[in-house]
Amino acid sequence: MSCFEALDAAASGLSAQRLRMDVIAQNIANINTTRTERGIPYRRKVVVFEERQNNKPFSQFLTESSKKKYLGIANGVRVARIIEDPSPFKRVYDPGHPDANEEGYVEMPNIDIVTEMINMISASRAYEANVASINTTKSMALKALEIGK
Repeated sequence: MSCFEALDAAASGLSAQRLRMDVIAQNIANINTTRTERGIPYRRKVVVFEERQNNKPFSQFLTESSKKKYLGIANGVRVARIIEDPSPFKRVYDPGHPDANEEGYVEMPNIDIVTEMINMISASRAYEANVASINTTKSMALKALEIGK
């Protein structure tokens, strides 16, 4: 794996974790949204990652595969999709709420603030790990240049 491939893989991780943080922030911002444009409470969103694949011709894919097998080339990560969490909404008794049903219950978003905080810490740590990877790769490249002096 060359320095540029390592930087590319880490940069893809930075982009993916930044989007994950954006989605988590959106979930936290909508924790009390009882009515969306669809008329239902806000549904929690989750980011799904997958290994990044490049669209290449077969011959180049074969060459890359053999390099990957023997040299350990990483493709990085990309966001496959953002899905909605299908878990049920929370029911809260609040008869004075404008969205309460006849029994006085309001359906609240399926967001657990503890889960969102844990995911935010996880995304932050992954982001920091990618930054550390970039810094280490950069210092290795600089040291390699000093050898040639």
